[in-house]
Amino acid sequence: MKKILAPSILAGDHACLRDSLLLADQDGREWIHLDVMDGHFVPNLSFGPQTVADLREHSSIFFDVHLMLDNPQDHIDSFVLAGADLISIHVEPEYEIAEALSKIKSLGKKCGIVLNPDTPAEEASPFLDQVDLVLCMTVNPGFGGQGFIEGVLSKVRDLAYRRAESGASFLLEVDGGVGLDQVDDCVRAGVDVLVAGTAYFGADSQTRARFASSVENRGEPELSS
Repeated sequence: MKKILAPSILAGDHACLRDSLLLADQDGREWIHLDVMDGHFVPNLSFGPQTVADLREHSSIFFDVHLMLDNPQDHIDSFVLAGADLISIHVEPEYEIAEALSKIKSLGKKCGIVLNPDTPAEEASPFLDQVDLVLCMTVNPGFGGQGFIEGVLSKVRDLAYRRAESGASFLLEVDGGVGLDQVDDCVRAGVDVLVAGTAYFGADSQTRARFASSVENRGEPELSS
C-alpha cells in the first residue's frame, strides 16, 4: 500500500495559508493535514471552520482535519460543511466518542481517533471497528517544531498487530516531529500516513521532493476522498 505524506499546514505561512496549501498541491501531495486547536484541550489556538472552508475553495486535495478540542462533538457539522474529508477526534476529553464518530460517518465523511503520546493503545480499542484512521501523536500536541517521541512507535506496532489480527482496514498515522530521519522507522512500525510540518514547509523544493519520495514510493493508497 502506498504511504502518504501529509504536510501540516500549521507549519505553513499563516499570513497566507492559501500559498502553503497550493505549494503542497503543486508538489503533488494527495493529503493536507489541518490542526484545529481551541486553547483549552491544547495550550494554543490555530483556526476554525471558516479558514478550512476558505482553503477548500482553492484545492481538491484530501483535507485531513484533526480536532484538538475539548468538545469536538459540537463542531462536527461546521467542519463537514467547511469541506473536511476526514475528521479525527481525541479519546482524552469526556464526551460520547462513539456517537461523535457515528455522526461523522453519517454525514458522509471518514473518521479517525487520536491518541496523545501518553495515552495507551487500549484507549482506541472500543472504536477500531468504527474508524478509518488512528492517529498516534508523536509530540505533545499544541505547538509545532517539537522532537519526535520514538517510544510512541511501540504503540503503533501494537495497533498494527491488532489491525492484522482483526482484519481491520484503518490507516495508522503519526503526527509530530516527523522528518526524513523518521521515515524508515515509522514505515517499519506500520505507519501509513506521515504528517510533517516544519520538515516539509521549512525545506527547499529538492528536500521536499526527496522527503516525499522516501515516503510515497511504496504502493497504492487505500483511503481517498
